[in-house]
Amino acid sequence: MKRFRLFLACAAAMGALSASPCSRITYISDDSSEVIVGRTLDWRTPIPTNLYVYPAGMKKVSMPSGPRYEWVSKYGSVLAVGYDGGVTEGMNERGLVMNGLFCKTGSYRSDAVAPKGTPVVSLAVLVSYFLDNFATVDEAYEWFSKNDFAISGTTFDGGTVSQLHWAITDATGNTMFIEYEGGKTKLYRGRELQVLANDPGLPQMQAINAYWEGVGGVNMLPGTVRSADRFVRGTFFLRHTPGDLKGDVAVAALSTLMANVSVPYGYNVVGEPNVSMTQWRSMADLKRHVYYFRFTDNLGNFWIELDRLMLTPGSPVLKLDTSKHRAVYGCVNDRLRGSEPFTPMW
Repeated sequence: MKRFRLFLACAAAMGALSASPCSRITYISDDSSEVIVGRTLDWRTPIPTNLYVYPAGMKKVSMPSGPRYEWVSKYGSVLAVGYDGGVTEGMNERGLVMNGLFCKTGSYRSDAVAPKGTPVVSLAVLVSYFLDNFATVDEAYEWFSKNDFAISGTTFDGGTVSQLHWAITDATGNTMFIEYEGGKTKLYRGRELQVLANDPGLPQMQAINAYWEGVGGVNMLPGTVRSADRFVRGTFFLRHTPGDLKGDVAVAALSTLMANVSVPYGYNVVGEPNVSMTQWRSMADLKRHVYYFRFTDNLGNFWIELDRLMLTPGSPVLKLDTSKHRAVYGCVNDRLRGSEPFTPMW
C-alpha cells in the first residue's frame, strides 16, 4: 500500500518578514527509504532570501534581553533567511525540517500579554531553536508539551499581523503541526497526518477535504490558488503518485507536485498580497541531507549537500548570497563563503 504524506502549508518569513501562503508537500516512499519535503513561498513582491549554513556549537539567545532562552546548538543546519533578518525554514544535519506557516485564524500569545517572567522567543529565530536542539519530532513534541513561552515580532509589512502555525518533519516521516487558537497551543503529531494548509485550522481543513473526496477528483477539482483548493489538489495528486520512487526520480516527481500547487508567475489578488505568485520553491531530502532551492525566475534547481560540509563546533558560518548566484545550477557547496551570522530582526 502506498504511503505518502502531504503537508500543504504556507511558509512565513519570521519576525518583521513577509508571511505568505505557500504549499508544503512531503513524499514518503512505500518502504520509507525516501522522505522529501517540498514547499513554495508565495508573495506579491520578491522576498530577498539568502542561504546560510550554521555549524553546531554556536551560542544563541531567543531575545536580546529580558526573559529568554539561551542555548548552544547541538546540530548544524542550512537555513533560508529572509531579508537577512529571520529564518523562514531550514533543515538540520539529522534530517529535521521546520517551516513557518501563515494562518489567518491563528492567535498565539504575544510577549505583550504574557505573564511577567515568561520566556520570549522572537519569530526571527524560533525555527532555529528547534533545528538547533532536536533531532526528531518526538523530542520537539516533548519540549513543546512542557514549556510555556511567548512570541515576539508579531507584525510585519507596515503592521500586518504575523499569524502563524508551524510544521516539523523528521527523517522517519513523523510530523508535528503547531497551531494556536485564542492564545492556546494545539499540537497534532503522527505519520498519519497528510495535509496542512494556511487556514482554516487543521480540523476544519480536513472536513473540507472530506467533502471533495466525496465529489471525487477525476471529474472535478477546485482550481483557485486559495489555501483550501491547493490543499485538496495536492492531496489528490499525491495519492496518485507512485510509492516506489527513489533518489533523483523521487525528487523530480515531488517537484511536479509543487508546480501543481504553485501560483503562476505575475499573478496577484488585489488586496490580498498573501494570495500571490510563487517567489521560490525548496525541497529537503531528509535521508540524504540535501537542500534544494529554486527561484521561479531561474530555470533550474541548485542545492546544498550538508554531509559534505564541516558542521562541527568551531567551523565557520557559510553563506550563499543569492543576489550574486541567482542563476546557478547544481550543487553550490563550492560557492558558499565564510560569513558573519545574520542579525535577527528582533
